[in-house]
Amino acid sequence: MCLAVPGKVIEVEDRDDTRMAKVDFGGVVKDVCLAYLPDIAVGDYTIVHVGFAISKLDEASALETLALFESLGIMDEEFGDQWGRAAAEAGAERPAGTEPVETRS
Repeated sequence: MCLAVPGKVIEVEDRDDTRMAKVDFGGVVKDVCLAYLPDIAVGDYTIVHVGFAISKLDEASALETLALFESLGIMDEEFGDQWGRAAAEAGAERPAGTEPVETRS
């Protein structure tokens, strides 16, 4: 599943003539393209879909959505250990080189 997930912009930079941001999704930080939201700034919340910020969101709505996603297990589904989950479901060992990197705070 690919959700549009809210996150907080923690850093903005120009990279190869493209405005990019580091966005924090409840402890998971990802690079996000800001091409569709040129006015977004550090501290703002945005909804991100497939690596693009697509809408600005107020903090209360963003935090409420993140909490709901977390309670439903959607955050782990989107950002969790997919290799480990797939191996466990198949009753197999994790493939070499797929050890998880802890990114949550």
